[in-house]
Amino acid sequence: MRLIATLLLETSADTSIPCILMLHPQTGEGQIIEGNEWRTSVPCPLREYADAYGNRCLRTIIPAGPFWLESRITAACTDEIEVDWSAGFTPMEEIPDNVLQFLLPSRYCEADRLGGAAWAIVKNAAPGYAQVEMIRQWIHDNFEYAYGTTDSSTSAVDVIASGKGVCRDYAHAGIALCRSLDIPARMVVGYLYNLNPMDLHAWFQAYVGGRWFTFDATQDAPRGNRIVIAYGKDAADVAIATYFTNIMPTQLSVTVESLY
Repeated sequence: MRLIATLLLETSADTSIPCILMLHPQTGEGQIIEGNEWRTSVPCPLREYADAYGNRCLRTIIPAGPFWLESRITAACTDEIEVDWSAGFTPMEEIPDNVLQFLLPSRYCEADRLGGAAWAIVKNAAPGYAQVEMIRQWIHDNFEYAYGTTDSSTSAVDVIASGKGVCRDYAHAGIALCRSLDIPARMVVGYLYNLNPMDLHAWFQAYVGGRWFTFDATQDAPRGNRIVIAYGKDAADVAIATYFTNIMPTQLSVTVESLY
């Protein structure tokens, strides 16, 4: 696949803006990054580093005035995501140290408040993958995908109560419900081929059977052809742009096309 993402920003006429950008995918499970090119409207410093989750981030200072940054990515992605109903619950003592953090409540995923709701959803499902899939299906069947019904303060508890939200809200609900069952879960952001309308997308992964599996409650069935940009505990960890002073709202234009 080829992805073209253009980020448009506007600062005041005399103020430069320090920021962190997270637009750079890396080769990993389900994707091989074959090319990655950057262009900016005016020269600016770009320094790359890895955050606590291994995501590739860019520190930069956006110059005053109008500014755009374009990322062109070529990636080979798997056509399907893996499904394994036999993947069982991973006992606490077998969870890797770096996965333990994805069991804890976080800013948008109040797992400590949702145990009763989660057990009511999974009922008699086999521990592990089957429980997570039942959670994913419950969110898909009971939530209404509705723009403008949530904002940057909306949490999993909020969206489960309202039953309305967008992809990040669906992911937060799935993550929090899984963690309440002692199943590690993390947020993923990236791009999904043929998503309509095309935009940055969010879904979640759960750690069962000793590995991570992908779940997307916005979709009717498992779909591959995903370009993963970043992982985190929730949306607070995976913002594509974080600014350290005032700036006009970001506009993100995305095109994803198949090369085959």
